[in-house]
Amino acid sequence: MPITLELSVDSLDSSLAAQSGGADRIELCSALREGGVTPSAGLIRSVRAAVTLGVFVIIRPRGGDFCYTPNEIRTIFEDIQEARALGVDGVVLGALTRDGHVARTLTAEMVSAARPMQVTFHRAFDMTCDLDQALEDVIAAGVDRVLTSGGERDIVHGTETIQRLNVAARGRIALLAGGGLRRHNVGQFIRATGVEEVHSSLRARLPGLACYSNPRILLGEHTEEPVRYGVREQDVRRLREMLDSLAAEAKPTPASLGYNS
Repeated sequence: MPITLELSVDSLDSSLAAQSGGADRIELCSALREGGVTPSAGLIRSVRAAVTLGVFVIIRPRGGDFCYTPNEIRTIFEDIQEARALGVDGVVLGALTRDGHVARTLTAEMVSAARPMQVTFHRAFDMTCDLDQALEDVIAAGVDRVLTSGGERDIVHGTETIQRLNVAARGRIALLAGGGLRRHNVGQFIRATGVEEVHSSLRARLPGLACYSNPRILLGEHTEEPVRYGVREQDVRRLREMLDSLAAEAKPTPASLGYNS
């Protein structure tokens, strides 16, 4: 079975590189250094017009934790409506209670508001106090897939947990594994877990466009001079080729099916 590749992107250029390199879907964000927040309507519109692959938009009103105020919740529902009006295929969202559980009622309401778009529960999942219960909660809320690193800083450290969650999720919700996934580690990870959907940012440092930058000014919370990051087509293509190779490994042979050659 083919392995679905989703890339996290924050620009039109990166979206086009993801498509040209063979990605199946993008998660469109802004402020990736904050873990991703809702992108502007202008960016969503331009990306949707330019690519044919699946476009999922993150719905997150700010960085930080995933416990939201009433005003932030109203913004979330407004952004869901805007994403649907702009013709995207899905949204990526999530909310937690103060004690580290999935906010199940609120999540179910967001899922209902998002239909007929698909819904992914983002890595707020990894911030919960009990991943097994969180999986049951997002399933009960009607979510289509959950993005997870297994509650660890990356998929390498979360491999064992992801394998267990993938078994529990089968037939009920899609498991999308992401967090530190790269070409050099994806083979061992896929063989160990059997996941069929993976997520990566593949962020690479890109050449700057500016000829001059004032060295005395650091914008926002940056501790270095402005740097551009983005997705490069060649990196996507290499990861795509690796995933296709892994999928081919898993194909049943006539011998494994009991047929004579």
